[in-house]
Amino acid sequence: MANFNKVLLIGNLTRDPQLSYLPSQTPVVEFGLAVNRKWTGKDGQSKDETCFVDCRAFGRLAENINKYMSKGRPLFVEGRLSYDTWTAQDGSKRSRHRVVVENFQFLGAPGGGAGSDSQVQPGSPDASRGGPDDASSEGPAKGAQPSDDDIPF
Repeated sequence: MANFNKVLLIGNLTRDPQLSYLPSQTPVVEFGLAVNRKWTGKDGQSKDETCFVDCRAFGRLAENINKYMSKGRPLFVEGRLSYDTWTAQDGSKRSRHRVVVENFQFLGAPGGGAGSDSQVQPGSPDASRGGPDDASSEGPAKGAQPSDDDIPF
């Protein structure tokens, strides 16, 4: 039997990205994404639904998301669904689904404003290299919309 695990989402960040480093010094960023759905019910009433999704990215992708994104900014993510399990401090078993980001694309400003679209491919040299030294490079302040001249890829 064939298997396929692919997730495509467009939404707004629910919080500022949180960058940390694995013991191997690989950057990892975690952020939340709110994905909205609107539809009309059988009664003719407009209905809204929001799905909150936890996301995680590694390497150069993590550094770029941390550098250019902030709460409220729209983002397109492509990745795979991951299932994490752990034991909480009180001894209870906990679990969570999360999207592991393999690719992303910046979208315009919140509210449909225009902005530069940029994309990082997971197989590109910029996606695979990275580390704490690269994070200190010059560029716009966190949350600033990147221009074509600012994006390092």
